[in-house]
Amino acid sequence: MAASGSASTSVLDGVFGINKPIGMSSAQVIRDCQHHFNPSALFKPMIEQEIAARSQESNTRKKRRRFGKNDIRVKMGHGGTLDPLATGVLILGVGKGTKSLQSFLDCTKTYETVVLFGASTDTYDRVGKILKKTAYDHITRPMVEEALKSFRGKYQQMPPLYSALKMEGKPLYEYAREGKPIPREIATREVEVSELELVEWYEPGTHSHRWPAEEASNFERSFAEQVWKVEKDQMTSKKLTPEEEEADTKARKDHENFKRKADENVDALVYDRLNKRKKANHQKDVPLMSGALGEMPPAAPKPGKGSNLIPENTDTGTPPWDGKGPPAARIRMTVTSGFYVRSFCHDLGAKVSSSAMMAELCRSRQGDFVLGSSNCLEFSDLAKGEDAWASQVKAMLDQWNRKGRTATPQSPLRAKLNKSPAEVENLASKQPENVDGPSHNESKSS
Repeated sequence: MAASGSASTSVLDGVFGINKPIGMSSAQVIRDCQHHFNPSALFKPMIEQEIAARSQESNTRKKRRRFGKNDIRVKMGHGGTLDPLATGVLILGVGKGTKSLQSFLDCTKTYETVVLFGASTDTYDRVGKILKKTAYDHITRPMVEEALKSFRGKYQQMPPLYSALKMEGKPLYEYAREGKPIPREIATREVEVSELELVEWYEPGTHSHRWPAEEASNFERSFAEQVWKVEKDQMTSKKLTPEEEEADTKARKDHENFKRKADENVDALVYDRLNKRKKANHQKDVPLMSGALGEMPPAAPKPGKGSNLIPENTDTGTPPWDGKGPPAARIRMTVTSGFYVRSFCHDLGAKVSSSAMMAELCRSRQGDFVLGSSNCLEFSDLAKGEDAWASQVKAMLDQWNRKGRTATPQSPLRAKLNKSPAEVENLASKQPENVDGPSHNESKSS
């Protein structure tokens, strides 16, 4: 809550929401907010308080302060990342409000997503690489609405193909990059969908959504096929005996080794050319986005390296299909924390005997923070100056403090991990979906 003292010298802290733009990392949103908050009159008392506290530090304490942490900023953090592809509610904590952010990782969230049928990608969204294209002429709205029934309530959800979930201490995408077979058991999560509704149906030729142009390599496709086979066996087949397990694992490894060697011969020319180009440009390795095998798009120029990570879906050229193309659907859902929206889109495609990817994602609610409400700031207001955003932010922080700092977020529910005995000791750690590095999830919840 606000510190005691006169209104002009009180230190503001608390929690508020902001509408994150598409293409921007969650971390960059914080940096942009600090860029506007640091010199403001509204947060001047907080800056002055920190300056006074720093002046009392011992020389030893000052030396121990990490490099890059000597500058004084408005203290901020977020309550769960959103993928660059996603827009919507990003909960931000200011000052002592950052201590309450952990509680928002376990609350329910409401999303709206656009599912585009007919193709699947390595990231399960429109910024990945095409893994396969499938027939889509048979898909109708009634068929999709019927398929949605199987996703309502509680069910076991498989993480995205290249999520940041770890197996035996290693993320799934690292197995792909190293050409190693993944462990047989893939950790699933019990998730719950309390509301699920198809809110808009787009007939072929009536929407502007597009598949990505880049195709996955033969090696990337073969790895995806391996993961999908493991997933199908795990979800639908009977458990193998130890002897069958050993024989099946050996046969799988032998087959994958053979396929990998053949695919490496095919892809070598492409990879070598790309590597030479990187060396010539002296480019450094950059983190993967949403767990994809490819590199992140080039960093945007200042003011922030995470300001423009996703190209806008403005392709008006020749579509990547013949005829009118595939249908798409806008779907609204309320889900537990830990739910991968991109996995839902991918699985929905399989349910209608086709493929699908996430074309858009918006988080319209997280806990009690709702897009367009009195506790969620429009990001665009920051650029309008302190006169535009200061009164709003102050009102939002006051609103948070009136409710009480320890108030529990609405409906604190979380996905439960369904793990095999062999994975108990190597329980996968997970970064929130959608996350700026290997996450995706989408991004869980993406």
